[in-house]
Amino acid sequence: QASQEELKAAYRRLCMLYHPDKHRDPELKTQAERLFNLVHQAYEVLSDPQTRAIYDIYGRRGLEMEGWEVVERKRTAAEIREEFERLQREREERRLQQRTNPKGTISVGIDATDLFDRYDEEYEDVPGSSFPQIEINKMHISQSIEAPLTATDTAILSGNLSTQNGNGGGSINLALRRVTSAKGWGELEFGAGDLHGPLFGLKIFRNLTPRCFITTNCALQFSSRGVRPGLTTVLARNLDKNTMGYLQWRWGIQSAMNTSIVRDTKTSHFTVALQLGIPHSFMMVSYQHKFQDEDQTRVKGSLKAGFFGTIVEYGAERKISRHSVLGATVSVGVPQGVSLKIKLNRASQTYFFPVHLTDQLLPSAVFYATVGPLVIYFAMHRLVIKPYLRAQKERELEKQRESTASDILQKKQEAEAAVRLMQESVRRIIEAEEARMGLIIVNAWYGKFVNDNSRKNEKVKVIDVTVPLQCLVKDSKLILTEASKAGLPGFYDPCVGEEKSLKVLYQFRGVLHQVMSADNEALRIPKQ
Repeated sequence: QASQEELKAAYRRLCMLYHPDKHRDPELKTQAERLFNLVHQAYEVLSDPQTRAIYDIYGRRGLEMEGWEVVERKRTAAEIREEFERLQREREERRLQQRTNPKGTISVGIDATDLFDRYDEEYEDVPGSSFPQIEINKMHISQSIEAPLTATDTAILSGNLSTQNGNGGGSINLALRRVTSAKGWGELEFGAGDLHGPLFGLKIFRNLTPRCFITTNCALQFSSRGVRPGLTTVLARNLDKNTMGYLQWRWGIQSAMNTSIVRDTKTSHFTVALQLGIPHSFMMVSYQHKFQDEDQTRVKGSLKAGFFGTIVEYGAERKISRHSVLGATVSVGVPQGVSLKIKLNRASQTYFFPVHLTDQLLPSAVFYATVGPLVIYFAMHRLVIKPYLRAQKERELEKQRESTASDILQKKQEAEAAVRLMQESVRRIIEAEEARMGLIIVNAWYGKFVNDNSRKNEKVKVIDVTVPLQCLVKDSKLILTEASKAGLPGFYDPCVGEEKSLKVLYQFRGVLHQVMSADNEALRIPKQ
């Protein structure tokens, strides 16, 4: 986004710095010629609007292509960008065709009531009765995939299998969705299973206003008892920037009316809901706090009361790797008892393990359901997860270093050559700045700094950039834009793939100052 005036000013400054005639030493003269030619090539590309547009889009490779492999070079910069956007849209459509977006859920129900509700008299004559009986009493598996047919049509195939106490069944569904306009879409659904007969459904979504939408779902379920129709309608409205209100009416199987308000902000998620229906009517309040940490920790709690009883739930979830989130929730209810629910989300797959501990309200069950997962998590995090993630990060960094080793070596040689060529210019700049009591860079380092005690075993990787920074000082000011500083003259990347900073110790008006700047952060010194 630099203007032509900024390009010319930078070109003139670098030409004066790297001009071969300014250096008498044969080795410096050779290095100056190479850097001077690189600067000249860059200016030729960036000063021409057409070649600059091609370079912005395709990089150096685009400049080397011939004929149609890029686009006609006679076109304007705007036309080249328009052509590139068209090609990008086509690539997105091709990628859309190939994407199936698989989603799956595996749920395994565990009955562990024998741990707390054990009756010793029942086990007196049973061999091995000294050990509690823990068994899997139910399982559920579901999977769905999407197949884009055109830019507006999508086919969705889904299926599920369930079993409980030795009895089970499954079903398969096919849905065809069409986006009719920017305001809505429609979906036809066909299903069949061994427990229920054929199913036919129609779902319609429509934006009524920019802040309000409606969803309607009609279904016909065929069974041995006849045809059972069903209708569900949801009306939703944005109450403010972070709050949604929902009204739901369901007729047919388990008829009900439900209203809810959901408020979702950067730090919290709050829901209140009220339902009147057959067979269940209830009121529910839930709150979730989102911590702004690296692991995206969330703590939640909810209260649900109705004709079925009262349930209190509390729990937490945390990101354990780039694609995985682990959560645990304790459920305490009357007459439901105490349960522990463990959930692992891995990309688009969900693994759910509800563990039923007791049918009664036992303090010991609540205690172990709360403390047990915390102890296991912190032990696993310290002994398994953290070392694994550290090793994985090291492998990725090592792979990145190997792939860029030759390029970094070349950049390092160019940076060292540039620093040698800058010495005379820097000497003159320092003399001028000292005369006016201006800006003098005393020391400057660029790279990876270790200030945190938790990272004291990590190695510091920095380079001295005092000379290159002093060379950028003009009229007692140093201004760096929002871009990686590894691209500045005399700089290179000393730690590929790792977090970098710039640390500067400078003197202004005879007073020493120090400033620390992140790699992509803009910097202006002296500070006002």
